Parts: sequence; C-alpha cells; structure tokens
Amino acid sequence: MTKVDLRTRVSELMPAVRAELSEIVAIPSVADPRQFPPEECTRAAGWVRDKFTELGFADARLELTPDGSQAVVGRRIAADPDAPTVLLYAHYDVQPPLDESAWRTPPFELTEADGRWYGRGAADCKGNIVMHLLALRALGDDIPVNLKLVVEGSEEQGTGGLEAFVEANPDVLRADTILVCDTGNAAVGRPAATVSLRGMANVVVTVQALASELHSGMFGGPAPDALAALIEMLADLRDEKGNTTIAGLDATRTWQGGPYPSEQFRTDAGVLDGVELLGDGTVSDMLWARPAVTVLGIDCPPVTGSSAAIVPRAAARLNLRIPPGTEANEAHDALVAQLRGNAPWGVDVDVRTEAIGSPFEASVDGPGFRAMGAAMQEAYGTPMTMLGQGGSIPLCNVLADTYPEAEIILMGVEEPLALIHAPNESVDPAEIERLALSLALFLRGYGA
Repeated sequence: MTKVDLRTRVSELMPAVRAELSEIVAIPSVADPRQFPPEECTRAAGWVRDKFTELGFADARLELTPDGSQAVVGRRIAADPDAPTVLLYAHYDVQPPLDESAWRTPPFELTEADGRWYGRGAADCKGNIVMHLLALRALGDDIPVNLKLVVEGSEEQGTGGLEAFVEANPDVLRADTILVCDTGNAAVGRPAATVSLRGMANVVVTVQALASELHSGMFGGPAPDALAALIEMLADLRDEKGNTTIAGLDATRTWQGGPYPSEQFRTDAGVLDGVELLGDGTVSDMLWARPAVTVLGIDCPPVTGSSAAIVPRAAARLNLRIPPGTEANEAHDALVAQLRGNAPWGVDVDVRTEAIGSPFEASVDGPGFRAMGAAMQEAYGTPMTMLGQGGSIPLCNVLADTYPEAEIILMGVEEPLALIHAPNESVDPAEIERLALSLALFLRGYGA
C-alpha cells in the first residue's frame, strides 16, 4: 500500500470513527464510585477489549490493577517476531463532567458543532483510543512491528493502578518504543511531540489561631485572624509580576523547544481583555521550564451565610508544578518550609501532603523519535515540533525506570482548544485523522 493509498484509506474510514467515538463517549466511565457506578468503567473496558480483539490482538484481556481499576492489555505479533515492539497507550476513564449546566451540549453525547465533536472524553482520552483503531484498520495486515497495548482505567483519578501493575509485571508491557497518546499538538494542524512534563506536589495547609469564632466587634483588632494569616502566607508564594517565589526553586530557566505565542495562549486560556499574563518569562518559560504554584481551593466561611466573626481556622489546597531538572521531593520540602516560615503571629500551621510526582524529560535522539518526526511531517505537511506540557503523567517516570532502553514518545489529539478537564471538551476530527495517518506511517516506517 502506497502512502497515497494509506492517506485515502484513513480518510475513507473516518465515518466509522465518529460512530465509534459516539459509542464510547456515551459510557460515563468516571473512575470514582462516589459519582458514577463502577459498572460504567467495566463497560468501557469491555468495549475497548472487544474492538482491539477484532484487530488481531488475540489475547486482549482485562487485567485488575492494585487500585481496583481494570486495564485492557494485549499484543499482536508481527510476521517477523524479531521485529521491533511498539506499545500503544491510552486511557478510557474520564474526568467527571463538573457543572453540567456549563455544557452547551450533553456531556456524554457526542455532538458536532462548528466542525468539532463535543463530549466528555472526546479528546481526553477516548479520541486517542479511536485514533489507534483508525490507524490499525488503515494498515490492515501490513503492520511490520510487534504491537502491545495498554488502555488503563484510572488515569484521571491518579491512584497509580497501572504504575503499580507495570512495576509488578515488567515483561507484560516491555517494548522498544512506547507511544503515550495522552497529550496533543500546539494547535490544530501543527504536529508536535511532548518531550517534557512537569512534576507536581499537592499539599493542604491548615492554619489555626483561635479555639473558636469570636465576635469581630468585641475581639477584632488584637485577636489573630486565621484567614488573614493564610492569605498572607499564600500571597508570599508569588511576587508582584506573578512569578512563583519559593526559596530554593529556580524560577529563571528558559524553554529551548517550540514557542507558545502569547496571543495564542491568551485565546486558548480565555484570558479576559486587559488582564495580564503572569511572570517575567515567555509563555513557554512559565509553562514548561519554571515552577508554578496554584491555589486550588480554600476552606473558609462563604460570603453568603458568613457572620461578623473572626475566623479561627482556615485551610488551602495547593498544587506546585515542578519542571524537569528539579527534584520533586526537594521542591515539596521547599514549599512546606516557606509556608511554615512565613506564617505570621505564631499561628499553628499543619501541612498535609497529598501527592508528589517527579518531572519527566524524554530522549529525542533515537530511531523511534526520528521515525515519528518523518511520519508527522508526511501526514501534516509541516515539521514536527517539540513541546513541553505543564501537566504531570507519573506513569512516564515508571515506564522510564522500568524500561530504560525504551524510547517514550508523547503525542495525541488533545490540542488547547480541546478544553480537556473542563466543560465543553471537544476534539477536532481532523486531528484524529492526521494523527492516525501519522501513527500508521510511523508503524510502517519504524518497522522498515
């Protein structure tokens, strides 16, 4: 099959892609039994298993992982068993829909609008699952590499089921090149591989100043205010330009890969007119090369229902993103030390650690990376760039430690307009089509 024939074949198969994505988006596979029945994740896992079984993954099966979720695992052997092995990764679990009233379309019903397909998981990460299926169908029997598959079921919950499974069963997913399809391009039509991920540290800081609430008229003034103390501690984590300022963390590094134009970022992020972007570096520097702390939530009296009382206790949940080159535990410890050290008035401070994840940096000088670059350029008609990602994928570090000789390439259909994790998530079908063509070309070129 020529390259032109392969491109045509992918295009001809696109109507089936929409039908399949509609089927799996309709399954509300949120891996949180407090919000959705666990049977929905089981149903999604079975759907994935059956689809890949039809494509020659004869041993496709559901593997129970230590966090209770099920991963779809399988393999397809090439005509030459000594051919290189490629592992395809995606996940079938999705984020909860959040505020359904904020959706313009039903979250679990794939809906077309303005040329995009809307629905929870349409991009993250069910769009990547159907992208895999499309590429393999286009190739048919002409796949010159050994394939392995893993589609996990608890990635969004961050409970580490697949990570623990890999560590306990290293031979099951061992491969020469691992395609982690859970990221995306810089923009629609601009192919990219993600080569770095920030690590993270999540903590909850609690401040206590009084035994109970006090009347603000009778005691306000000399009585210490826990909420005011917390606000002062949080304000100290950034400077007047918005740079994250945690002692011991380097906030001056610069990004050496592809740029992220500031006007595009303003549009992608929905920044209001007149509101400034944060930091004294470029958007790429701030996203991919420097630490960034975010206040995720605060426990304190809400405005409605609050009384004229001094707040005795307040808490905040913080997320620190950690760039490659910084050790995650050291960054966590620096954050905790600064919170404790800057607490005013001798208030009691408790810091509880929720999670710590290391940053990741991929190698870009291997044959797999070169083959993917050639494939993306052929599919898109423009060179592949290298991006960072501000998010964290702890699995990548486990894969790198378990398979140190393997190349790990991060790619996918989740470009910025996809609004993953937010209401009105969507995917551009052209991204599915071009990424599937890229994957098909890669598998053929890498095998050759």
